[in-house]
Amino acid sequence: MRRVSLLELTNITKVFRGPAEEAVTALQDISLALGAGELLTVVGPSGSGKTTLLRIIAGLEDPDRGALALEGKSLAAVPAQKRDIAMVFQNGALYPHLSARENLGFGLRLRNVPSEEVTRRVNETSDWLGLTDCLARRPAALSGGQRQRVALGRAMVRRPSLFLLDEPLCNLDPQARVELREEIARLHRALGITMIYVTHDQEEALTLGDRVAVLRAGCLEQIASPREIYGQPSNRFVAGFVGSPPMNFVHGRLVAVGAGIQFQELGQSPSGAGEAISSCLPEALGTRLRKRTGEEILLGIRPEHLALAECANPSTGATVLRGRVQFVQDLGSHSLVHVVTRGHCLIARLPNDSSAVSDELVCLTLPSKQLLFFNPTDGSAL
Repeated sequence: MRRVSLLELTNITKVFRGPAEEAVTALQDISLALGAGELLTVVGPSGSGKTTLLRIIAGLEDPDRGALALEGKSLAAVPAQKRDIAMVFQNGALYPHLSARENLGFGLRLRNVPSEEVTRRVNETSDWLGLTDCLARRPAALSGGQRQRVALGRAMVRRPSLFLLDEPLCNLDPQARVELREEIARLHRALGITMIYVTHDQEEALTLGDRVAVLRAGCLEQIASPREIYGQPSNRFVAGFVGSPPMNFVHGRLVAVGAGIQFQELGQSPSGAGEAISSCLPEALGTRLRKRTGEEILLGIRPEHLALAECANPSTGATVLRGRVQFVQDLGSHSLVHVVTRGHCLIARLPNDSSAVSDELVCLTLPSKQLLFFNPTDGSAL
């Protein structure tokens, strides 16, 4: 069911001045709508504009161009302190001389909320976040996870329309990070909180978000459900950025073979690696790509979709590449097998009972249903 839009951004652009007064575009024509009760994760490399986007929404920065509206009302003339928005930062920014209870209630007291209501909200929020037993402690006596829970709770007690979270878990150890991530997901489901959550962690973005927005160099590359971002990326950047290990890319050419179309890998074959063995693409895929016959093209496939095959009896209905195992990473639950083909190094994520060993000649099958193709010039999905 489509949510009613709570926040709308239209053509938001922000340009900063560099050290030599050169123009540095932080955001370029960003447009998106956030539904009430939705959790949108924003992911991208460093310098892609993630934090600048949050700061503009919060009112800490002004856009050079574009419009923002919260609950249908323009935010153009609304200062940060009067926007019904709460922001949680990386470091928590707690007052060191105040207890956890006092930190939780500080914002409410500034707004002259009655003491009884402050106490009720603080107790309720501390129960949600598992902070009841440490309300009397100051930040120095709290663990990193507890400090971030207090920072999150300080925003929650205000009951704002919108929460902005700027990489709130990046300073935590892995176990605390997973625990608090699960807590945020639980609170979102239970309370219907509307959030924009910025992270550089792809797993965090995919597991938390109802939708995921991918930024690069200030531009919105794609915004879609986690499943669509992962399985139907709009371009090579999204395909390569989202996923760990990243998607494999193979440079090749489409050639006509009888009535069908075949993908042939391009590149210099290393000694002993042999030639590529390709079956014809499925009819539906071949029909879609037929107009590109004879052209160079970029094939993409996820590591988990690769499998080992017998070179003497390659699978039907799949493109097969022959190569040599470079090395194997044993990760316990699975192995990452690095295979060098005709000038490409592919990573296959295989079950841990895989028999692949270093320097062995192998064949990799690329199931046709899992293949993605991209324009090698501009990176757009085909």
